[in-house]
Amino acid sequence: MKPEICIGHIMHRRHLPVVHQFTYPTYFLRFAIDDISQLKNRWLSIDSWNLFSFYHRDHGARDGSNLAIWIRQLLNENHIQKANGKIILHTYPRILGYVFNPVSFWFCHDTEGNVRAILCEVNNTFNEHHSYLLAHEDERPIAESDWLACRKQFHVSPFFAVDGSYQFRFRWTGNHCQFQIDHHQHSNKLLSTTLSGNKQVLTAKILMKLFFTHAWMTFAVIARIHLQAWQIWRKGVKFHTKPTPPDKEISR
Repeated sequence: MKPEICIGHIMHRRHLPVVHQFTYPTYFLRFAIDDISQLKNRWLSIDSWNLFSFYHRDHGARDGSNLAIWIRQLLNENHIQKANGKIILHTYPRILGYVFNPVSFWFCHDTEGNVRAILCEVNNTFNEHHSYLLAHEDERPIAESDWLACRKQFHVSPFFAVDGSYQFRFRWTGNHCQFQIDHHQHSNKLLSTTLSGNKQVLTAKILMKLFFTHAWMTFAVIARIHLQAWQIWRKGVKFHTKPTPPDKEISR
């Protein structure tokens, strides 16, 4: 497949203990990890500075090693055998050398194009990372109507304890995508996050347009996190100190 870019919005809605909602424009790269060299164009480089760039060390083992080998070894270690086809990474690029990626998604297909597993690679603002590996126990294909669940194991926001569970749903309709993540605790929905957008083939022309319309997007991600945290704190929501990160980097 040719590399693509998904342009859309991200929405967060906190339901408890207070209601707080915001929506921001965003965009993601989307490409097959085996065809990473196809990402390169006039304005996007791999492992070197440009207006836009992708660095191997921002993902996987964080040592710059081959990401295709890393993700397939991870699947094998977790006994997921049917995800033996194309693997597509959905992630932010660096812009002017900087990126903060709250979450990247690795869609792991079988040889017939069905999604069999999804890795959600999460980063927090303390330079820590953790990944949630989602798959059905019988490894049947993941359908658009399916909800996938896992226990919350990793600190992200100081206004939520590391408790409860996440529920995920991933939907594609033509060129439109919608990813939904809900955080539940004791049967209550605390937070809904929705990432939606429309995909198109990635070109240097589109990147240049995005640079002028969203030049500071990756810088804005971290700034908006702190702005929204300040607004939530003003509403009197309890502050949780950061716990020790989990021993394992992958959970299911």
